[in-house]
Amino acid sequence: MVVNHVKLLPASNDDHEGVIVDMKEPMEPDVFLTLLRASLSLWRQQAKRGVWIKLPIELVNLVETAVKEGFWYHRAEPSYLMLVYWIPETASTIPANASHRVGIGAIVINDKREVLVVQEKSGRFRGTGMWKIPTGVVDEDMGHLLASPLS
Repeated sequence: MVVNHVKLLPASNDDHEGVIVDMKEPMEPDVFLTLLRASLSLWRQQAKRGVWIKLPIELVNLVETAVKEGFWYHRAEPSYLMLVYWIPETASTIPANASHRVGIGAIVINDKREVLVVQEKSGRFRGTGMWKIPTGVVDEDMGHLLASPLS
């Protein structure tokens, strides 16, 4: 029996059920496309959510390929470009690039002197049993309060 081993992009898991691809090695766009499609297929099977690709400025030749596969610009820094992709067929929860961020935390106590606490649905404390006070951030595009990605 012959087993084909498909090469994938170099990636690590993030704290929010996604992956971070840190590209360092130069490659031709057609090779990148093959690796990208194979990687996305695996990440879909693994129920990953967001995909972040950090492309050093030296690998600018790969940007068009990624964008044609559905990635979009998240931010540009002097030495790299960050591209993102949302896998699930739901609204993306990938946050906008930081320009400013307004957040809120609240301690809510009822008349029985009980404190409202929450557990994370996703993030680094999901499934640990840790309780936290509720938090949120203002979505700059929508102008309304969203639950924190950590709550």
